[in-house]
Amino acid sequence: MTTSAVPAELRDNPLTWTDGLPRFDLIKTEHIEPAVRHLLKTAEQQLTDLEATIQPTWEGSFAKLEEMDRPFEYGWEPVTHLFGVMNSDELRAAYEAVLSEVVQFGLRASQSRPIYEACLKIRDGAEWPKLNAARQRIVTKRIQSAELAGIGLEGAKRDRFNAIVQELSQIKTKFSNNILDATKAYELVLTNPADVEGIPPSSLEMAAQSYNSAKQKTGDDAATGEKGPWRFTLDAPSFIPFMEHCRNRDLRESLYRAYICRASSGPLDNTPLMTSILKLRQEKSELLGFKSYAELSLATKMAPSVEAVQSMFDTLRKASWEAGVKDFEELKQLAAKSGQSVKVMNWDVAFWAERLREQRFNFTDEELRPYFPLEPVLEGMFGLVKRIFGIEVRAKSGVPVWHSDVRYFEVLNDKGSVIAAFYLDPFCRPATKRPGAWMGTCLNRRRVNGELQIPIAHLVCNSTPPVGDKPSLMTFGEVETLFHEFGHGLQHMLTVVDESDAAGINGVEWDAVELPSQFMENWCYHKPTLLGIARHYQTGEPLPDELFEKLSAARTFRAGSMMLRQLTFGMTDIRLHHGFDPNGSQTVFDVQREVSQITSVLPPLPEDRSLCTFSHIFAGGYAAGYYSYKWAEVLSADAFAAFEEAGLDNPAAIAQVGRRFRDTVLALGGSQHPMDVFRQFRGREPDPQPLLRHNGLA
Repeated sequence: MTTSAVPAELRDNPLTWTDGLPRFDLIKTEHIEPAVRHLLKTAEQQLTDLEATIQPTWEGSFAKLEEMDRPFEYGWEPVTHLFGVMNSDELRAAYEAVLSEVVQFGLRASQSRPIYEACLKIRDGAEWPKLNAARQRIVTKRIQSAELAGIGLEGAKRDRFNAIVQELSQIKTKFSNNILDATKAYELVLTNPADVEGIPPSSLEMAAQSYNSAKQKTGDDAATGEKGPWRFTLDAPSFIPFMEHCRNRDLRESLYRAYICRASSGPLDNTPLMTSILKLRQEKSELLGFKSYAELSLATKMAPSVEAVQSMFDTLRKASWEAGVKDFEELKQLAAKSGQSVKVMNWDVAFWAERLREQRFNFTDEELRPYFPLEPVLEGMFGLVKRIFGIEVRAKSGVPVWHSDVRYFEVLNDKGSVIAAFYLDPFCRPATKRPGAWMGTCLNRRRVNGELQIPIAHLVCNSTPPVGDKPSLMTFGEVETLFHEFGHGLQHMLTVVDESDAAGINGVEWDAVELPSQFMENWCYHKPTLLGIARHYQTGEPLPDELFEKLSAARTFRAGSMMLRQLTFGMTDIRLHHGFDPNGSQTVFDVQREVSQITSVLPPLPEDRSLCTFSHIFAGGYAAGYYSYKWAEVLSADAFAAFEEAGLDNPAAIAQVGRRFRDTVLALGGSQHPMDVFRQFRGREPDPQPLLRHNGLA
């Protein structure tokens, strides 16, 4: 551990150590405030010194900025990571105590006039042609970042801009906390076996385990999957199987209504926070000379304009609307034939969709689950990337982690050298871990005193945990999510760029960053790959060919409905950030309903408040950017089509195309514009037809 510049009283504080791996096993909440404040004090002095001595050269400016950045990887990034995966009242208090100071320093650095002017001189100076593509992109993006951070503002306008940034950071944190608390606060405890008829045994066992954990029941008082009691929550591994299988329609309605109204009332109400966020974003945009936050957002993205995004939405909506209408008609017909005499409502859709899939393809998610224990899935996924990218993944023990579920893996090249690593946190923990799945950066690739620091990632999922003596048995959707996040991780880990601001996902336009993740999902339908990951947890038998064929046939099941669902999210996001007046009489829920009129065959309930949990756009990085999933899906589908064209049954050809994908999309990171990177891989610009074909909508 490096502690030479650290005061004696902080040398035992793991957040001040700056080598090796973060000591997640030693970090305590009381370490956060003193360590972060020391970090900020040191960085403030370094920034002041740099501003006084900065030279308009790479070594005289950016090399020193990179040195300043590295302690934040060890002193602040672990704190933000733990905030997402090990949340507690104590951690929140410590995090929020220093958050405004961290934001303030970020503003100070991004609004530094000496650094900005040095960047301009580098861009216009004699050294420019000698800089590699990555460094030129970093300088260009630093100039743009400074301008979007308000460097051109003076006096009262700059003060107001900075106040907005501070306020937004605090509101977004509260928004996220409210979702976690609202999800954690709800439970549906059932004791009557008749109420859980149809729910798969694996879900009942998890519900019993949840009851025991929440009520601290052990021994003879403990619930069992067979006898109950059963505790269901609004966390996805609990909520989704309940909605798909519970035969008690009233209970489905109860759980559904609770789900769509999370964080929308009482002290956890996110409604006023959404309005405040939208107002502040609009004001911030106008201060910078943009008409809307969507225009500000797109200034740093691949999509050229709001109109281009809307055009994509329109194309995809027209291609999927009739299919969506047909999907819903089929559900209504099945419900009527099965004896449901009342109108099909929102809480019926998942239930009847699952019955239709069982009827049409003659298999259930639960039939698949025993074939997807986590360990074989990991082995198969690692085998795939060895075949197509020439890398090896191996587990390493003895590494400090934040929870006993977490594991650490190293990534080796074909010469046996460790080139990257990642942590995997696979299971849901509703009490402390935010919902969803994500890849986060632990350490970036960079040169430190001439030595290479390898990139390290956090891969976080919320999959079904082990229950009793059974291992984690994943749904196929959870398998796809794991592949998705691993794709993000591969782009972070396989970068060859040594400048951290353009290494891996850094510097990649946001609407291109989903390309590798969505690309990896396609392999879940590649027969040799799937048969390589799907082995029965008790017998070791591979997934039967018959089940694979059914799964493949079901890939486009309700594809129109799924496309329309994503378009609802994306179009609502753009509408809220472009043309919506948060000071007017129209509410955010009015906008959601307007969009739903053209994207939802079955409209949302009037009391639907699901926007209150739309953390992607209100607490995450997808504001006026949720369209990125579909924008990047065009790229990813076309990228996978290159493997299809080479021949998915030809290992040598697959490896050849895979190497080209690794050397471009995964290696070049943010060092070049993503369209240039895509052209290098594909030899042309992207074609949307593979996406429509993969979805059965061509």
